[in-house]
Amino acid sequence: MIYFDNSASTPPDESVLGSFIEVNKRYYANPSSLHIAGKEAEALLEKSREQVLSILGAPDGEVIFTSGGTEANNITIIGYAQALQSRGNHIITTKIEHPSVLHAVESLAKKGFQIDYLSVDEQGVISLNELQDLLRKDTILVSIMHVNNEIGSIQPISECAQIIKEYSRAIFHSDVVQSFGKVPVLLNGDGPDIVTISAHKINGLKGSGLLAMRKGLTPVAINFGGGQEKGLRSGTVSVADAVALAKAMRMSETNVQRNEFSQWRDRLVNFMKPFDDVLILVPEKGASHILSVAFTKIKGEVAVNYFQDNGIIISTSSACSSKNRNAGHVIEAIKVPEKYKNGVIRVSFGKNNVEQHVEEFEHVFTGFMKLLGKGK
Repeated sequence: MIYFDNSASTPPDESVLGSFIEVNKRYYANPSSLHIAGKEAEALLEKSREQVLSILGAPDGEVIFTSGGTEANNITIIGYAQALQSRGNHIITTKIEHPSVLHAVESLAKKGFQIDYLSVDEQGVISLNELQDLLRKDTILVSIMHVNNEIGSIQPISECAQIIKEYSRAIFHSDVVQSFGKVPVLLNGDGPDIVTISAHKINGLKGSGLLAMRKGLTPVAINFGGGQEKGLRSGTVSVADAVALAKAMRMSETNVQRNEFSQWRDRLVNFMKPFDDVLILVPEKGASHILSVAFTKIKGEVAVNYFQDNGIIISTSSACSSKNRNAGHVIEAIKVPEKYKNGVIRVSFGKNNVEQHVEEFEHVFTGFMKLLGKGK
């Protein structure tokens, strides 16, 4: 089976799994305990935190370990909105964010916060002029995804950071779940103030993620209990998950801007272009590991099933909402023509893929188009 759904989830690396198992065997004590076993577990937890911040270029920052990207985004959006509401109640995000961001800001809108949504062009990229125009004195939080999970559009994060800092006092958050390990991400200089990461997108383990923030930026807690993670995420911290995530991040740095991904994406784009009634949804400057295409008169699920029957795993435009029969919000935002909206599929590369997998995809794609009666 060829696996081309790495934007939904990646296979865990053997060494990451090994670290997780070893820590559970040797450092199983509660890191909040006062005895020596607890202290050893705590020391390992703090070492993982330091490694994460070093990778992100912010050694004096702070890290909160979470159950994944969704929880990290929720803590960020809701926690910072509540922490900063004495300064204002205006929040800016985009129309193509992950549901964990969009639903979080929707919940805040019901509580009186004012939300503005940045539009995107057909490439899925925001307008910096619109961002500048929307910023206000009472803007407290801006959340802009770095790489979109459905079409791979890359937002100009550094330019966004500069504009936000020049025209407001807002805190800048970026969901970098799809970019970390593929596109350079830093928490210093002209980068975001806060980033959120999910382990299972970088050959780590499901149920593990984090938010990392610059020093001195503290959200309000949105869950309560024993006060772990500096009171921001109560509950016994999984030291094994933290260690495994830090290791996955270290290993993922070697994947940044892999030439193979760009070569494979460009190859498939050129291969599919001549086919009738195929719309290629690849931004000109998009992330190299994501490629989406759309067909007419069929649903994306039909293509997914055909490819699966022929030994290749792909997905519809977003695994997070793939069971929703309506066109996704990203597809709507980039104004995909009506006849293509429900026929979108996504191919996403990972470190376990090789060129022969791309060759096999071409073969299966040709068979699928023949079945549809579409030729070059």
